[in-house]
Formats: sequence, C-alpha cells, structure tokens
Amino acid sequence: MSKFVIYQVLPRLFGNLTTNNKHNGSIEENGCGKFNNFTAKALTEIKSLGVTHVWYTGVIEHATQTDYSAYGIAKDHPAVVKGKAGSAYAIKDYYDVDPDLAENVENRMLEFEDLVKRTHKAKLKVLIDFVPNHVAREYHSDAKPAGIVDLGQNDHSEWAFSPLNNFYYLPNQPFTPNFNIQGYVEYPAKATGNDQFTASPTQNDWYETVKLNYGVNYVEGGQKQFDPIPDTWFKMRDILLYWASKKVDGFRCDMAEMVPVEFWGWAVSQVKVQYPDILFIAEVYNPSEYRNYICNGKFDYLYDKVGMYEMLRNVTSRNFPVREITNAWQSLGGIENQMLNFLENHDEQRIGSGFFSGNGMYAQPAMIVAATLTQAPVMIYSGQELGEQGMDSEGFSGLDGRTTIFDYWGVKSIQSWINGGKFDGATLTPEQKELRAFYQKLLNITLSEKAITEGLMYDLEFANFDTPKFNTHEQYAYFRKYKDELLLFVLNFDDKHLDTEVHFPLEAFQYLDLQEGQNYKVTNLLDDAEKFPLLTLSSTEPFISYIAPWKGLILKLKKV
Repeated sequence: MSKFVIYQVLPRLFGNLTTNNKHNGSIEENGCGKFNNFTAKALTEIKSLGVTHVWYTGVIEHATQTDYSAYGIAKDHPAVVKGKAGSAYAIKDYYDVDPDLAENVENRMLEFEDLVKRTHKAKLKVLIDFVPNHVAREYHSDAKPAGIVDLGQNDHSEWAFSPLNNFYYLPNQPFTPNFNIQGYVEYPAKATGNDQFTASPTQNDWYETVKLNYGVNYVEGGQKQFDPIPDTWFKMRDILLYWASKKVDGFRCDMAEMVPVEFWGWAVSQVKVQYPDILFIAEVYNPSEYRNYICNGKFDYLYDKVGMYEMLRNVTSRNFPVREITNAWQSLGGIENQMLNFLENHDEQRIGSGFFSGNGMYAQPAMIVAATLTQAPVMIYSGQELGEQGMDSEGFSGLDGRTTIFDYWGVKSIQSWINGGKFDGATLTPEQKELRAFYQKLLNITLSEKAITEGLMYDLEFANFDTPKFNTHEQYAYFRKYKDELLLFVLNFDDKHLDTEVHFPLEAFQYLDLQEGQNYKVTNLLDDAEKFPLLTLSSTEPFISYIAPWKGLILKLKKV
C-alpha cells in the first residue's frame, strides 16, 4: 500500500462548540459533537491538511452515565462508568453506535452510515476502533441482528475458565473492588479487562471493563485451548464482518497484543476474503511480538510507540541525543515501513502540554521525521495541528496534558479553527495559523513526493559524528531518493539557530546511485521563498545551511 495519513478525531469533541464547559458536566451542560458535524465543508478542510484516512474514535456504543433508556438502551450503573460520557473503550454493544453522537437517537445508525458516505464522497477513507480485549461490565447488545447470541449469554458462570465461555469468572465471589462503589452488584465477579483475575480490582485498573476469553486459560498457567475454535472467536469475527459491511475501510485494533495472535491470523484472513482491501492496524507495545503480529496475526500495520514515538518525544522534550533516532528505526530490522508513526493520540499527552514540550511548535523537526523518514503511514490527532495544549481538568480526566476521552467537553483550539462552521480559522492565534500551515505543507509533501512514498532512505547521522558544524545531539539529516528524485532533510532540534554543515559520505553516493560532482538546483519544500545557491554533491565538500530553532529543511534537489 502507498503511504497514507490518518487524522484521528473524537466526534464527541470535534463538533462540540460549547465554550463554557463545567467540570464533570453533563451532556446538557457541556454539549456533545455529532456525526452530522462532519459536514462536506469540514471533511474538505480535513482532507486539505494532507489527510487520506479519518479515524473516527468512539463510534461503537460504550457505557455512559447519560440515560438513553427512553430509546430502549439499557441504563448503565454509574459506579462502573468512568466519567459522565464514559470511556470509548468500554464497549456496551458491539452492534450499535454511540447515541451521544446522533442528532436523532432513533436514527443513530443511519446517521453513522451517512457519515461514512460523506467521508467517501470527500475522497477520504474511514477507520473505526475495534476493541477486542474487553467490554463494559454491563455489556448487553440490544441492537444485535437476528440470530446473534449475545456475549456471555450461554456462559457457565460456575466455571472459572472454559473455551465455551466468553468471559472469565471468579466463582462464588462477588465483585468487590477495593474502593467504594455503591449499589452495583456482579455475582460471580468477572475478570477485569487489564488481566486482573481478581474480584477486587483497584481504581488504577480497568475496573469498568471485563476481559474477553479467547481460549487462553490464564487461571491455570496460560495454556491455549483453540481446538475446537473457541466461541468468542466466531462472535468477534462476526462483529468485524458487521462493521466491514457498513463500508468502513479499516480497523484500529485496541490492545491487540492482549488477544492471542492465533485469533488475529484466523479472523483477519476471513474478513479479507470478503473485504480484501480492508486495513487492520494493531496497538502492540512489545517489540519482540512485532513480527508475530505482522506475519502470523496478518496485521497491515502496528503502532510504533515504544520505539519511534518515545524516541521523538524524548529528543523533543527531554534533551535525549537526536542521533538515537537512528537506533530507533534500525531496531525494527526491516519492518519499519509497517509501523504507524505518530506524536499524539488519545492515550498520549499533547505536545503543547506542560507535560510534553509546552509548545506545539517545538515538535516540527520530530514531526518531519515521523512523516518522512520511512514509507510508513503517519497519524496526527485532531488539534495537534493547532498546538492544542490539553491542559484542561475536564472531570474524570484531570489536569494530565491529555484531551479527555471520558468527559463531555469543548476543545478550544478546534473551536477556533471551526469558527462557528466557517472553518476559516479566523480566531486562531498567529502561532496556531503558522503551525497549521506547517502541518498542511508537510503532510501534503509526504503524499506527493515519490522519494517519500516509495523511495530509499539513507541516514546521514553516523557519517557526521566528526563534522565540525554538525552536532549529533541536536541535529539530524537523511536522504530520500526515488529514481531521479532526491530529497535532503536537515533538522534542528535545538532551541537556538544553528549554522550547519552536512557531510555526504562516499557510501551514500554508492547506495543511492548518485554522481559525484553533480550540480543541483535546491528548493525548500517547506518554504519555497527561501533561496539556496546551486549545490554540488561531493563527498569532500559539506553542504552548508542555516536553520532556525525547532525547524527543519526539506530540500528538493533537481539536476542541472
């Protein structure tokens, strides 16, 4: 697959233009975005950023403290719901959409289907979450198609484990978490989503969820009982096929490594028989399992969090040596093009927060690396392009540098960009406008330059350890090349201007099939007003440039 760019967005937050938000406020007090807020204009503006795929986060119905019982949706006990809105990852009905997101609750599925159509009409693809490891404690599908047996409906709750069961049980033990909850009864207790096989999870556990059983007997040593195929496998495959039939283009699979790889290989293969182009992106955090989930789990792409994300965060905000980026991509040993790069998502702290770098502008060189170092896809999180700080204390989500996934809230930077539906960004600050323009240029370059989408990469870092005016603690440089198209990237992670010299080793000429002494016209794709003299590529004479703090050059070299 060619390179693509994902825009992650929570519909609950995106279209919410309520500015006077109350801490821990209800949907009536704080408002809520809707599917219908993604108008043709909104989608055109998202696409103009250089986006190819929109990941609509929090689509499938999850537990909430908002009462929709008037619409035939069972009410959730507030003791096992995190936040007024509830976590998008505590699924309550795999066959329905979140009623919060509908203008007309009775037509909620139709409104989602219309969103898919509008997104496709805007020439964007649709990704949604698939949350396979755990469900809300009070999971119950009231929208399941005829003939579908609900999760847990035929379980033997007197058995701690059976491959016939969909859940794990703690026989003869009531659910008694080690913090105060009132009025919620669960007997026998089920195991909690983050692999806590206890009736007494803590507040730091995923206590609002229960673990799904894929045939792994965690109770007695973790042996796998996959023959015959466990019941949960069939149920979850059918859920994937249901959403694929809604014409979504792919799934971001939550905590995929907590589900056995054997299930993924079986399910993904079966879904792709009917929907061969559908994408599967896995959240996997154990590098020793990467190849297993790509080769045996059949995933198209994996999150690159513990490698490239952590490294780019560390060099941006913790003064790690920039040269360590080389180790991050080399450690992947050939699968770097199958890793999804990002600097923000709903789980991570905002770049602009005081917990990360305090200013979204500082991540420009890191974002260039994430978007262009390899052929891998790249993702941004709605508001990242505006320097959103995420420094609100919304309710269940406290002041943590993240934008809440638990509360009803309005995001000020996004509201300023939307500007009452005009999407003209008229009320953005000059710095926000500059940052959005940077993202727009970068992401479109990422898609349009074949040297990035298909080309080879040559890392120039090690070749410049001894270059007098190249500081490998603060600077990074590399080539990307496709046929006669050549790009040179020179990045400054320092907080001051740098005079830079980049040495091109003889090996780079050999690897990229470059001609010593060839003259090139130089254009900075990020700022075509910047003028450069002709560049003669030489292994003996360095390239000299001047780079502002926290900036990067993407130089297109054309033979003359």
